[in-house]
Amino acid sequence: MVRESMVDAAMVADMRAFGRFYTRQIGLLEEGLHRSAFSLTEARVLYELAHRDGLTASVLGQDLGLDAGYLSRLLKRFEEQGLLTRRTAAGDGRRQVLALTPGGQAAFAPLNEASRAEVEALLARLPSADRSALVGAMARVRRLLGDRPEDPAIVRDLRPGDIGWIAHRQGLLYATEYGFDLTFEALVAEILAGFVRDFDPARAGAWIAEQAGEVTGSVFLAPASETVGKLRLLYVEPSARGQGLGRRLTAACIAGARARGYTQLTLWTNDVLTAARRIYAEAGFRLVESAPHRSFGQDLVGETWVLDLSSSAQQF
Repeated sequence: MVRESMVDAAMVADMRAFGRFYTRQIGLLEEGLHRSAFSLTEARVLYELAHRDGLTASVLGQDLGLDAGYLSRLLKRFEEQGLLTRRTAAGDGRRQVLALTPGGQAAFAPLNEASRAEVEALLARLPSADRSALVGAMARVRRLLGDRPEDPAIVRDLRPGDIGWIAHRQGLLYATEYGFDLTFEALVAEILAGFVRDFDPARAGAWIAEQAGEVTGSVFLAPASETVGKLRLLYVEPSARGQGLGRRLTAACIAGARARGYTQLTLWTNDVLTAARRIYAEAGFRLVESAPHRSFGQDLVGETWVLDLSSSAQQF
């Protein structure tokens, strides 16, 4: 697997430039957030207290990454201003639960509305398609930096724009993770072009994973013969892995193959794709053939896997 040994200085500069740009766009450089008396940190603490019940200082500090001493002083100031109350947790006299007072709720309300209006005005400047692209890009940034989105992934049908995106992403990901060259992306593009050109819904299918408006994975079913279907191009975005999405896509393809009357489902993969191979094995596929080959600029071992759909084996 190919891994980056060090971060490019230009990437660091680009990310810092984006941070400076975005903080200016949403007004984080003002002395008081949204022209209020509250700093950004204070407003964020108010937000958490307004939207979450049963919070303790320790949980709040951990979730926001705040120094315990700094947070303690901030909360004490809120108490003195009549914005915050503390009560002993039921059944645990050592824990104090935080809550906003009516005054605290009243102080937070204009902050919340100002933030909503500011973002609405920012989005209103953009055409509808650009708004979706912006929100999708933000969701992708969150996932890449380790934030699990609240919305679960959906699995939907193929839409315009998916084909080019999937070829682009698979070409890039396989180059980054396995060192595959441009011939792999060309192969993916050829497979996808043929899938669309020859598409027959009674014989083929596509399942696209989407999360927060962004494609996060896919799998395709194509006919290999009258009785045999072929699973193709299973992949999951790195930022969406660990959620069982590969298993869901594989299960959807298996169910689709059964629904179309296939008695067998086959696939071809390479031995370096360990995560995918594990999914196939768990789904009941059997490895029936393997052979070394030189492709995509790499020495690989190609594998053929087969799943018998005519048996009463438990579905994946």
